Amino acid sequence: MGAQLGGKQGGRSRRKSFRPMSDINVTPFVDVMLVLLIVFMVAAPLLTAGIPVNLPRGAAQALETEDDPLWLTVTAEGQVSLKDKKVFDDDMYAMGEIGPRLVAVAQATPDRKVFVRGDRAAQYAAIIDVLSEARRAGLTQAKLVIESDPRTR
Repeated sequence: MGAQLGGKQGGRSRRKSFRPMSDINVTPFVDVMLVLLIVFMVAAPLLTAGIPVNLPRGAAQALETEDDPLWLTVTAEGQVSLKDKKVFDDDMYAMGEIGPRLVAVAQATPDRKVFVRGDRAAQYAAIIDVLSEARRAGLTQAKLVIESDPRTR
């Protein structure tokens, strides 16, 4: 009975049998990517929704936009939200506060398209006030946004 310290084992040196692993373990990378995919799939609808508005239904063609429009939302309470990635964050304004903001947008880009989302329960006068403020500011390309009615397709 003898013990062997160091030296050769079975005719081979211990150092020669060790080889570094040259393969990359991609399993953690794939796990992280799948988690990110799930997070983005859940978060994407929340990002586009913005302020919840019950839009009126109607038969209309889809809007075609090649540039970044300015979104104005009129809530049922009559408050106005201005959503513009380039200029403002998503803020709520009273009707009298929206005019100077629209003037700033019109001075920067006078041919900017404006999409107005009006809640079904909002007063018609509030939506018209928003449209007239946009026109007074110099933004003439304004459109009303509705939800397409599946029964009219």
